[in-house]
Amino acid sequence: MIGLADLWRSRDRKLWDEALEHYWDLVLPRNLELERRMEALDLESIRSMDAEGWYSFLLNDYFRWKYTAPNRYATTTRSLRQYEETGQMSDLVRIKDRLLSVDRTETREAVSIAREIKGLGTAGASGLLSLMFPESFATVDQFVVKALRKVDGLPEAAALARMNPEGLSVADGVVLIGIMQRKGAENNRVFGTASWTPRKVDKVLWTYGR
Repeated sequence: MIGLADLWRSRDRKLWDEALEHYWDLVLPRNLELERRMEALDLESIRSMDAEGWYSFLLNDYFRWKYTAPNRYATTTRSLRQYEETGQMSDLVRIKDRLLSVDRTETREAVSIAREIKGLGTAGASGLLSLMFPESFATVDQFVVKALRKVDGLPEAAALARMNPEGLSVADGVVLIGIMQRKGAENNRVFGTASWTPRKVDKVLWTYGR
């Protein structure tokens, strides 16, 4: 596999497709079924979830997908469980409804709303958005930051250098998602496709950032 800086500048569709496929090589076998289920997430199924269904989805599916390390899952879900323990499930479902109606061009607003879910920071919030709306959002995390720092000539290079990869702010998330939105659109123009999304770009960066 070629280096990320070379891939980023490449106009070879096959190289990008191969890089995207490599994502699946790095998914742990025990997580493969969940990964495929999240990949095929049906937005209408989320729309139809009541408070208990939405909570169960976050607890048993999304948080397990995002936080694969047992200690991270335990820590983040301890916060999420407060909704059930304190009788605040209606607050959680209201966040879902706001996410479903958010203007998808307003990245800062969307990330900020998702961050209101207890247990989610910017990385976790962006991951949820990228699964719900892969054509508009991307997952941002330490791996994406580390990968993008290897790409010379990005207009956002100074901002990338200032980021704390393990403690991303909402502003950082907006910058990172913007880079991946731009790259997805560029790939579609170059390759004559409509299939490249910010989510697919983040999957490629995840493989290079690890």
